[in-house]
Order: sequence, then C-alpha cells, then structure tokens
Amino acid sequence: MNALDTSLTQIETLTMKAYELGLAYAPKLALSVLTLLLGLWIISGISKLVKLSMERSKVDPTLIPFMGSLVSWILKVLLFISVASMIGIATTSFIAVLGAAGLAIGLALQGSLANFAGGVLIMIFKPYKVGDLIESQGHLGVVKEVQIFNTILLSPQSKRIIIPNGATSNGSVINYTVEGKIRVDLTIGVSYSADIDQTKAVLMEVLVSNDKVLQEPAPFIGLYEMADSSVNFVVRPHCLPQHYWAVYFEVNEGIKKALDKNSITIPFPQRDVHLIQS
Repeated sequence: MNALDTSLTQIETLTMKAYELGLAYAPKLALSVLTLLLGLWIISGISKLVKLSMERSKVDPTLIPFMGSLVSWILKVLLFISVASMIGIATTSFIAVLGAAGLAIGLALQGSLANFAGGVLIMIFKPYKVGDLIESQGHLGVVKEVQIFNTILLSPQSKRIIIPNGATSNGSVINYTVEGKIRVDLTIGVSYSADIDQTKAVLMEVLVSNDKVLQEPAPFIGLYEMADSSVNFVVRPHCLPQHYWAVYFEVNEGIKKALDKNSITIPFPQRDVHLIQS
C-alpha cells in the first residue's frame, strides 16, 4: 500500500467517524438549539408577565423593572445550564467550572457587583422611587427607572442620565419630592429710598396671588442685607416639586411687574465718586 492509499484510507476513516458523531450528536445539538431559542422566548414572556402582574397589583413602580430584570437573569442562567446538560456536558463539572469562573469574574467586576448590591439596598431602604426629583453625584433629575445596576434620571434639559447604583447607595442623595414640597429661594433688591413695609406688602401680594405657591408653610419675606447699591429682601415661597420652575419664573415676573406698578425701583449698581481739589 502506497502513501496515497494510506491517506485515502485515513480520510475515509475520519469521514466515517465524523458521520457517526454527526448521527449521534446532531439530534442533541438541534434539540439543544431549539430548546435555547424556545427557552429565551418563554423567559421573555415570563418577564413581561411578572411586570404586568406587579403593575396590576399596584406594586411600587421602582420595584417592577428591577424584579423583571432579576427574574430574567436567573431563568437564563438555569436555561444555559440545562442546554449544556442536553449537549452532554457534565452538569456538576460545569457548575464547578462556572463557580470558579464566577469567582474570577466577580473579582474582575467588583464595581458591577457593588452596583448590584447598591440596587438591592435601594430596593430595601427606598431612599427614592420612580417619579422622585433627586440630586445625586452632581446630577439633578426625575427618577425614570431603577435597574439592577443603574438608576436612570431625566434631567430638566431632557437628558438621560445613568448613575451606577453603587455610587448612589454609598453617596449623598437629595430627594426633593419625599417631603411633598420644596422651597424656592429668591433675592430681590430695591432702592434705599423704597419704604420697607410697602415693599414687603407688594412682594407678599405676588406670592399670595400665585395659585402654585403653597400657603402652608406660609411664604416668608425678610430683609436680608443692606448692600452697596440696594436693600435686598429674601423671598421664600414653597410649592410642589413639579411646580418649582413654574413658580420660580412666574414669581420673578410678577415681582418685577408689581414693583414697577408701585413705583418701587430696582437700582442699578452705582458708586459715588468725590473729586477733591488741592
């Protein structure tokens, strides 16, 4: 037998072995792929069903996307283990390898695990929920969603802000909504010639006439300082968090019109210069 015949014999042997392996494993492989695709489709449906059930049960909106994502990830891990078992991979060995890999990945992804733990803490202690106006990590916005790893904010400029839950749970969070009211701080300067009592009455009238300004707590007006060019008053109305900017702009506009109507001037910066002749 020459070298060519030997090579042909080896090729035929390998072909037969490949054919036998194909007959043995092709059904398993096809079934495992079908199971994987069907399982992912079912998991997607289960996640949607969980979210829908929680919405109908009037569960805290903050918890709905978090639980939906958590259920989805758990079911996907179980599905992948089942598919690996169907192919012929020893499940016990696979779990052991998965555990070792999980430890290595966990060490490499400490930040992500911290964000996951932060998400769990947010769910438990609820420093904020969906719809709250908060300030965290230097960002101000309305909470749109609390996910497993991140909190999603919508800024007043309609920007989508993504903040890691680890930073949020370990850092300071200012919640403007939880108390049900927020104070608007304004400083108004008038001329030194203006009557103090009249000025306070005019300013208070603007606050009382605005239907978005809360009367409890009562609006406050006080003489803040006697500055270089003006007498400055602090104007502090309270309102609902969602009305903050409306009150800010409406009160400013109303004050300017009211001061003009009552001939109370808002002075420009000015300085007296004395010339001394020698």
